[in-house]
Amino acid sequence: MLCTLHRRFARLIVIALLVPTVPAGEAAEQSAPEGQLLDEATAKLMAEKGIWWSLQPFVDDRPSPFPEGSANRRKQLEMFNGTDTAYALAKKHKVKTAWGTDTLFDAKAAATQGDQLAKMVRWYTPAEVLKMATSDNAELLALSGLRSPYEGKLGVVEAGALADLLLVDGDPIADIDLIADPAKNFVVIIKDGRIYKNTHGAAR
Repeated sequence: MLCTLHRRFARLIVIALLVPTVPAGEAAEQSAPEGQLLDEATAKLMAEKGIWWSLQPFVDDRPSPFPEGSANRRKQLEMFNGTDTAYALAKKHKVKTAWGTDTLFDAKAAATQGDQLAKMVRWYTPAEVLKMATSDNAELLALSGLRSPYEGKLGVVEAGALADLLLVDGDPIADIDLIADPAKNFVVIIKDGRIYKNTHGAAR
């Protein structure tokens, strides 16, 4: 499956789960989302071209909507198994890797983003996971140019950058599961310089 999206102010993007007819490094300028079943040659080419790989941590850890033994279930399991290989290839060839998710389109699923991010320690250290979801993703978003909805720097804590900050009750580098329960463990939430939540110092 190979789909391309090109707009006047956007980079060309390849979305592929299977090995594309045209290698991602030749078809895309900057970003290839998903791609659980891409082969090693394509991953190597992406690294050489400096193309970002935005993977989702698809694993078989939730009930499937497809009956066991069905064609769709077999395809789903193949994709799940490809996730481990994809991350291994990304690390082996040092492909620039972003953390992605489709859950923003479903309020119930969006509430599980922290849990999905936390399970990235299956492939990366907690520090690498947090960096990927913040400064690395910010670096990728900056490539969108005029289409970016953000006016200001992302992914850094410095004067003049966008003031989006979280204060976690605990050390997520020591315990990444803290981010899986933001309602409990995110004691301060700041977005665009505005404080939306502040329970720091509240009685427990």
